[in-house]
Amino acid sequence: MSAISLPAGLAELGLALPDEAQQKLLAFRDLLLKWNKTYNLTALRDPQQAIAHHLLDSLAILPHVGDGPLLDVGSGGGLPGIPLAIARPDLAVSMVDAVQKKATFLQQAVIELGLKNVTVHHARVEEMVGRFARITARAFAELDLFVSLTRHLLAPDGRWLAMKGVRPDAEIAALPAGIMVDAIIPLTVPGLDAERHLIILKAGS
Repeated sequence: MSAISLPAGLAELGLALPDEAQQKLLAFRDLLLKWNKTYNLTALRDPQQAIAHHLLDSLAILPHVGDGPLLDVGSGGGLPGIPLAIARPDLAVSMVDAVQKKATFLQQAVIELGLKNVTVHHARVEEMVGRFARITARAFAELDLFVSLTRHLLAPDGRWLAMKGVRPDAEIAALPAGIMVDAIIPLTVPGLDAERHLIILKAGS
């Protein structure tokens, strides 16, 4: 699929972001690719492709993040946590990664981009404390492991937001007892010619 600009992609997603937020998104893209040369944060190295694959892909779940607080698990290069935090400065976003160099990048990105609504944790997610209304992950783990590692962090009536490629029917079938599918939402990401799904899960009573 042909490359797409950030303004055009946002328009296709139905998102109206101020110029300052759009500039921060592109600054984050540049920072990610700069640090990637040393830290191997993403396999993608083309700045134009990164708009669709990283920025727009992350922002496609924005209508589902609610009012927070939100935890992004295995944040790695900051996806989807940092694009969501830029788009929603009112949203409290925590990001956790067990790899020191990735947590270092995240902390530096937060400082350079002036993201006052973001907290970075260098930790294993199973050792974290707190309660979050939304817990997101992109390419972190299969659904059953994602849920089991983070179940203690989900607030009452909270939701897990798992970003997946093709619809993960086998993973859904293997979910632990008491975990229910709230919604399976096919996502159309502008400029990305690939299947994407958002799997929204909740804990049963």
